[in-house]
Amino acid sequence: MIRKGLASDIEPVLMVWLAASQQAHHFVPESFWRDHLDTMRQVYLPSSDNYVYLDNQQIIGFYALVKNTLAAIFVLPEKQGQGVGKQLIADAKSRCNTLDLSVYQRNVASVAFYQQQGFEIIAQDEDPLTGQAQYIMSWQDRQTA
Repeated sequence: MIRKGLASDIEPVLMVWLAASQQAHHFVPESFWRDHLDTMRQVYLPSSDNYVYLDNQQIIGFYALVKNTLAAIFVLPEKQGQGVGKQLIADAKSRCNTLDLSVYQRNVASVAFYQQQGFEIIAQDEDPLTGQAQYIMSWQDRQTA
């Protein structure tokens, strides 16, 4: 089940974000993710519209929207490959006619996942926080185009 995130969801969402970030971004030092927990808690999550995926009342995934930008989408590593990410993307698409996101180029599995979900690479740049090359990807609802 996907529902709007609540203030009380912040800590479980952060644990999903940390576990998934460390697993997916093995090329960024683990300390970077731990060092950014407070910024996620105090800045990024509060400034986003957050939606959580519940399995037996436990948050196992979430996504964050800032207008038409998919600012974050993460699923617990042990729950990946079970369709949770696809459901989260579908939910985000149901709320927006277009979606943009950034993804590290070295995160090959996520790039492929987004392409399978209809996202296209439209640009590339560098993440100023990590120095990692990233793709800017976009999806547009073809029915409203």
